[in-house]
This record gives sequence, C-alpha cells and structure tokens, in this order.
Amino acid sequence: MFSKNNSKQKADLLKKILDRKGIISMPGCFDALSAKLIEREGIEVGFMSGFSVSSTRLGMPDTGLISFSEMLDQVKNISNATNIPIIFDGDTGYGNSVNVYRTVRSYADAGASAVMIEDQKWPKKCGHTKGKDVVDMDEAKSRIKAAVDASKQNDKDILIMARTDAIATRGLDDAIKR
Repeated sequence: MFSKNNSKQKADLLKKILDRKGIISMPGCFDALSAKLIEREGIEVGFMSGFSVSSTRLGMPDTGLISFSEMLDQVKNISNATNIPIIFDGDTGYGNSVNVYRTVRSYADAGASAVMIEDQKWPKKCGHTKGKDVVDMDEAKSRIKAAVDASKQNDKDILIMARTDAIATRGLDDAIKR
C-alpha cells in the first residue's frame, strides 16, 4: 500500500473515491481504534469530527474546549493507525487565517488526507446548537485562501473542505453564497 501517514497519497486516493458516482459511506471516528474498525469493515473513507473527539476525551460538547494540540494528537494517532483516507475536522482553524495555515500544515504533516474548516466565530459552538454566528465573508474567504495555500506546501497535498453555519444565522441565500 503506502506509508500510513502520507497525506499526499491518501489525498490522491480520496480524490478518486470522491470522483465516483453514487453515495459514499463515511462513518465517523474519534480515535485510532474506531478508525481501524472502519477500515477493517472495508469502508474506504472516514471522518473524524470535533464533537466525537470532544465528547470522548472530555465528555463535553464541541464548544471550543478541545485544543488544537489535542485534535492534532488524534489526527496523528488515526493517520498512523490506518491506510484509508480520513477527513479531519479542523474547526475554525483555531483563530485567524494564520492559525488556519498552521492547522492545515500540521494536519498534512500528521498524515491527514483532508481537513474541514468552518466559518464560525470564536469561541465556536456545536453546529446544531443555538448562539453560534459566522465570520464576515472577507474573513471566511481569508480562511479558505490560507487553507489552500497551506495545502500545497512541502510537496504534500491535503484536500480542503469548507463548511458554513450561515443557514442557521443568516439564512439560505447567505449560506449558498458562501
């Protein structure tokens, strides 16, 4: 196969999987064991959510309590334990666009094939809870630009997934625009 923590090879495989027609089953994982169980079942790709990590490590919801370092530790453990691509939750990138750049680079160096960055204001809240808000469009664009720039450094590749919570706070039109 390939080196378990090689983000470029896993990103290339994920691109091929995502280009297929049909529904892609992508179960959630929260640690190396749960990711290995997904792989063992023959499922080709998984997703590590911030909520699942926060709830299993802290017994708390995903409200910004889990640190970048704790999430990166999970990314490393999961990437080193599996050969399948995993999409990893990068939350808001843990700050401004400079922090987003660092998050994406660190996730790629840890072996992630993809990272999801969201447009919530900090401190973030679970996507399904009340009281959340999103950053303005310029900040959201800045985060995505930083993520894409970081994804191409050091001959590694990591896919970027952008997520918005605008539908709950600003309506469907703004969510579609984002």
